[in-house]
Amino acid sequence: MKLISYAQNFEDVLLWRALGHVANGFYIDAGANDPVDHSVTKAFYDAGWHGINIEPLPAFAQLFDEQRPRDINLAVAAGAAHGSLTLYDVPAVNGWASPQATVAEAHRAEGYAVSEITVPVRTLASICAEHVTGEIHFLKIDVEGFEGEVLQGMDLQRWRPWILVVEATLPNSRETNHATWEPLVTAHGYDFAWFDGLNRYYVAREHAELGAVLSNQPNVFDNFISYHTTRAWADKDAAVAQAQIERRAAVAAGEAEAASSTASAAAQRAAAEAAVREAAAVKAAAETAQKAAQDADAAAVRHDEALQQIAELGAKSEQLAEALYQAKFNAERVAVWARELEATVKAMSNSTSWRMTRPLRLTGTVVHLARRGALLREIVARVTASERMRRLLLPILQRAPWVARKVSVTLAGIKHATPEPGSAEAQLPEHIRALPVSARTVLADLKRARSNLTPGT
Repeated sequence: MKLISYAQNFEDVLLWRALGHVANGFYIDAGANDPVDHSVTKAFYDAGWHGINIEPLPAFAQLFDEQRPRDINLAVAAGAAHGSLTLYDVPAVNGWASPQATVAEAHRAEGYAVSEITVPVRTLASICAEHVTGEIHFLKIDVEGFEGEVLQGMDLQRWRPWILVVEATLPNSRETNHATWEPLVTAHGYDFAWFDGLNRYYVAREHAELGAVLSNQPNVFDNFISYHTTRAWADKDAAVAQAQIERRAAVAAGEAEAASSTASAAAQRAAAEAAVREAAAVKAAAETAQKAAQDADAAAVRHDEALQQIAELGAKSEQLAEALYQAKFNAERVAVWARELEATVKAMSNSTSWRMTRPLRLTGTVVHLARRGALLREIVARVTASERMRRLLLPILQRAPWVARKVSVTLAGIKHATPEPGSAEAQLPEHIRALPVSARTVLADLKRARSNLTPGT
């Protein structure tokens, strides 16, 4: 498996060559700066190691807190004694922050903006006393010209990192400055092993075998690849992928546009078909409405005709009511006349002259009996044969039951009063024979009384 190198000058490749066999090792990084970019410890962290990151700039300290949860992350500066110092930062360039005013002036002279920040200072010895519980496999110091002060605050007799990696040139320069601080290292049992053009590597004498491992530069046999290369490849792959995505998007957009055109045409056809269907529906609705209007007109005509018929029936009803009233009036008049006639007959029958002329009436009765039966039958026949007379008389008879009974008895008498041939009744006139005996008797008596009475009687 290839090692991914994050360090600026492949420091992690050399350290991995010497220490890669150690599982879960421990490191200290003074001037850690960024947890990924130019980091000497990132590859080791990814391999399961942990350690102490010393970074005074708040922004980078926060990144370590976020990305290195297994590490001890201290937002302080390492120095020769406890206290505070002014840190000069160059925001445009990562890793150029320095506590030396002369370095800040050099950066300003080159046109870089420099900001100042006051940070707390602790010694490496105190930090190790607080946090180190085992072996320190390597200590890296990169503090932009402040390396001597950091080494002054470290107790290399008590705390024995296997390998020391110390930046040995002036900031942003090839000029070395190790002569000012190297005795602080070699005096405590460390031997120089390698200079990579930026850093000097020292090995503790109790691990002298590692010096031979560090005796040549990183090379192809270290089986590594630069993080920046992988990132460039990734960026290239991302760019290619983005280009492919954009091409696919363009193709998809073209297809979508074509599909949209097709869909638009289909939508237009569908809209046209819908319009045709709607027009047909409107036409059908109009025809239905027209038929409904015609039906309504016909119904109105029928309604008017019905009203006319009702009016006519009302008029006929009024006529019938008038006729019924007239018939009732006539029936009442007939009833009054009948009662008056009956009273007259009774009065006449009880009179002396009526009793004295009774023999004469009997004789006349025999003579006229036959004639009266025939006449009455003819009258009854004509009355019963006339529809108009029946319609006029039937309501009267229904309203005057006693008259109906009288007529019924009279009709029965007429039907059964057929004289024997040769009898006196048979000699009566046709219109007299049709009358009942009682009627013929009364009629005869009246005639006789009329003929026998003289004026003044």
